[in-house]
Order: sequence, then C-alpha cells, then structure tokens
Amino acid sequence: MLREICDIYEPIAENKNIALRVHIAQDLNVRGDRDLLVEAVANLVDNAIKFTPDGGRVDMGLLRDDGKTVVRVTDTGPGISEEEREAVLRRFYRSDKMRNTPGVGLGLNLVAAIVKLHGFRLAIHPGPGGRPEIICPDS
Repeated sequence: MLREICDIYEPIAENKNIALRVHIAQDLNVRGDRDLLVEAVANLVDNAIKFTPDGGRVDMGLLRDDGKTVVRVTDTGPGISEEEREAVLRRFYRSDKMRNTPGVGLGLNLVAAIVKLHGFRLAIHPGPGGRPEIICPDS
C-alpha cells in the first residue's frame, strides 16, 4: 500500500524537487478497510509534500515499535507546533501561517476519523520535521 501511494505522489514530489521514499522494516500487515487506509496515509503524504520546502524529503515508513505496527510519515518541513497539535485535527482548521496554501483544512480531521474508525491511534509529534504516526494494535 505504501509503495502504491509513493507511486501516486512521486510526480508531485518531483515537481517540488522533494525526495519521496518508502522504508519497510519487515513484512507487516494491518487489518482494515484498504481504501480508507490508503486515503488516510495519502492525506498525510499530501500534507508532507505540501508543507515541505523545495529540495526537502518525505519518508513513509512501516515498522514495529513497542509491539505495535506503525505507519510513519516524516518530512523536512516546519512540522506542527505543540500548541497546534489538537487544533489541526478540527474540521476546517487553517493555521495562520498556512492560509495561502491550497486546501480547506479537512485532511488531518479525515485522517483522525479513519484512524478512530479502525480502533487505531493517531500521534502527531510536535516540532520541525513533522512526524504523524498511525499506530495499529495487533489484531
């Protein structure tokens, strides 16, 4: 699934001179609605590309961490501040510094809804180099 998303977003990343890579530590499976999970991860990748400056990097990873399967998207963009972590999950929220970028502020709200529907957890780590994670308990 991550490789498919990479194939879809690679041309967009290339247009901004952004390196888009996939790292898969091992063969891991997650149970859920494939289409919804693709939409959730694609939203994270789209945001990462949108907010990463030209010449930056976006990495998608699938790994085991603390006994759970984790889908992680990291980038070299500005990230999300500690103060905005909760706000970015609200519908239609747009940070003042991002008002001029395309979008209506539904991406992370949609990701959060899909993650919750699956009984997973969404973690958004603050600071530069954004690192949202979808944490999937073993099924």
